[in-house]
Amino acid sequence: MNNNLKRRGLLKGAAALTAGGFAVPNISIGQGGDEKLNVACIGIGNKGSDAVQMSKQENLVALCDVDWRADKALYRKRSPAASFEANPQAEKFKDYREMLDVMGDKIDVVCVATPDHSHFAATLAAMEKGKHVFVQKPLTHNIWQLRTLQKAAHKYGVQTVMGNQGHTSEAIRLIVEWVQAGILGEVREVHCWTDRPRKPWFIKPTAIPPATGPVPEGLDWDLWQGPVPERDYSAEYVPKLWRGWWDYGVGALGDIGCHTLDAPFWALNLGMPTAVDIELDEPVNMDYTVNGAHVTYHFAARGDLPPVKVHWYEGARRPPVLPGMAKLPKGGGMYMVGSEETLYAPGIRPESPQLWPRENMMKYKDILKLRPLPRVNMDPVHELFRAVKGGPKPGSNFDYAAPLTEMVLLGGLAIRTGKRIEWDAKQMKITNHPELNAFVKEPVRKGWEYGEDLWKA
Repeated sequence: MNNNLKRRGLLKGAAALTAGGFAVPNISIGQGGDEKLNVACIGIGNKGSDAVQMSKQENLVALCDVDWRADKALYRKRSPAASFEANPQAEKFKDYREMLDVMGDKIDVVCVATPDHSHFAATLAAMEKGKHVFVQKPLTHNIWQLRTLQKAAHKYGVQTVMGNQGHTSEAIRLIVEWVQAGILGEVREVHCWTDRPRKPWFIKPTAIPPATGPVPEGLDWDLWQGPVPERDYSAEYVPKLWRGWWDYGVGALGDIGCHTLDAPFWALNLGMPTAVDIELDEPVNMDYTVNGAHVTYHFAARGDLPPVKVHWYEGARRPPVLPGMAKLPKGGGMYMVGSEETLYAPGIRPESPQLWPRENMMKYKDILKLRPLPRVNMDPVHELFRAVKGGPKPGSNFDYAAPLTEMVLLGGLAIRTGKRIEWDAKQMKITNHPELNAFVKEPVRKGWEYGEDLWKA
């Protein structure tokens, strides 16, 4: 039998076993040998170029992007054109639907790094073809899409991971271990912050709607819009300013929340909030994100764990400075206040976790040396490759990433609307403002409908 066909049979066999509710068997595919996965990347400029680079240890067989302009300045030298040029062996496509049809079973893994509004359709299209998937954060643009991808992961039996890179880190494991060891005592208060929205990703538009113009040659504007309502082209959207526009992005919280909220979400077993309160620095804007906000998530008691409030600050807003600290780091960070100790971690992702004040760490030096959680020591893309070859399931797989992102999207919706949200997670409904449920499952353009069949009994 041809080695390539034999390898594909093993990969598909592993996926088929998960479809019936079984775990992927620990088959050694490509470990200790020369077997490589065939990888395709959708969205290959800016952050998407990272997945392209990481995939080079495997067989990078296909690249897809709607923007083929050669102007590298638009992307600060990380343009799709540069990725195309650097990988002449890969087939090139504008439409990922065509790529998946044409390449057929020549692809094992698909990496998705498009703008937020098109994550869902691209990811589900790949999963329907039996492809394992990496998706940049936030996982989707609305909550129905999250729940649908979770269903799809089980139906199609594929390996999945979201690109919240800090979830693979040593730092997040230390945080989880310290909290679960009881060092902090009862945690009822968490504070997270970012200095975004700020340049270069967020630049306040001079007008809403923004100035429009002719579509540049080399950009397929219709494909870029994908599932969302059609509108005229504007340079205010493409290639990097889309995050602040609610139709395309999820604001600063969507940009950073899956990183900074990851550690408390995991360590405190947060689950879903019952309510989300909001304070805005300026009048609500349903088109473009505000400059600053304070989101307060309310979580009920979880077993032996007490109720907790999780605060999110963005823009110029900051939580109270910790005692003995001159100021909080500007870029971002997180701290948890417990009945016994406070845990502080600077940075948008978990970094340098420490008890505060630092000298308190000496009291727990024996406990702090313990390392009960398994270590990953790789980025999520390579973690996915390892899982497909029979290794451990990625930590931020869709069963974890979907609820984490649901928390993020609820906060984003509070910022967008300026309204308190009372959330019935079981029914997937906002109970105090029923009109906002239109954002829980957003309408899509004809031809971009995906996932409805997964909800049929």
